[in-house]
Amino acid sequence: MKTTSSKISRVASVHFSGHETFPLRQMWLKKAFDQASGDGLIPKTTFTTESSIAAFGVGKNMVASIRHWALASGVMTDEGDTFRVTRLAMEILQSGGLDPYAEDPATAWLVHWQLAGRRHRSTTWYWLFNHVTAPTFTRQELEEPLTEYARSLDPKHRLSSATISRDLETCLRSYAPRTAAGSPEDFAEPLLAELGLLQEVHKGQYAFRRGPKASLHDGIFTYALIDFWNRTAGSQSSLAFETIAYAEGSPGRVFKLDEESIAQRLISLADLTRGKLAWTDSAGLRQVHRKALSNEDQKEMARRAYE
Repeated sequence: MKTTSSKISRVASVHFSGHETFPLRQMWLKKAFDQASGDGLIPKTTFTTESSIAAFGVGKNMVASIRHWALASGVMTDEGDTFRVTRLAMEILQSGGLDPYAEDPATAWLVHWQLAGRRHRSTTWYWLFNHVTAPTFTRQELEEPLTEYARSLDPKHRLSSATISRDLETCLRSYAPRTAAGSPEDFAEPLLAELGLLQEVHKGQYAFRRGPKASLHDGIFTYALIDFWNRTAGSQSSLAFETIAYAEGSPGRVFKLDEESIAQRLISLADLTRGKLAWTDSAGLRQVHRKALSNEDQKEMARRAYE
């Protein structure tokens, strides 16, 4: 487990900005996707010209936020001179696709995995779900340990306390939104709030909701498991239950699942993957074994969640 954790924690540099303090809204990924041409390319100027405000129907800062979230959630990638929509995002968000308006919980769970499981442009999301173990916490209590974590990843990166505070506030509001006032966009519930992963137990005090997660489809769980396995132990043909449940960046940690619900999901792996993943529990050794899995096999798991 320690090997797995250290392996992940050195992967990427820190990232604490880009969202302009706006949590991701349900329709924003669709708004970004709809700017793509037939070949899946989005010119970078789409998000920076004067016409962007009219094209997206939101203010300038929200346009920048939409750009950030489309990148952070894996809807599009930065190709240098342009952005390119990913294949899985194309299948989900295109007209007539699996979930063109991001209404299915599977889409929100995929976005959560991208942010909290992969730490792509989302250091705070990854740190919160993988490193915070306190039963309850406030934003203020998280600021110093998050700053120390960021320094451990990139000692040269200069961070202001205000930047850390804003990022934490945006992250917490993404899952436990406050009562808003203002424009219709302000009233829109963040996409990730529907997952029920975080609750505000008292004013300014938060706690994780741990347990089975009824809206988390086995297909998304398995997609995340394969992703985690490939990135942390790709050469291994088996993975221990404890690693799946408790390792940094694991589905158990990122989805805040309890042991029993993890075990139930693992038992069903053989049927779901047609034997390519299989659970064994013998002589006290609980683990998952795998045969060769392609990128297409992994995407097929995500597709199953929309059936």
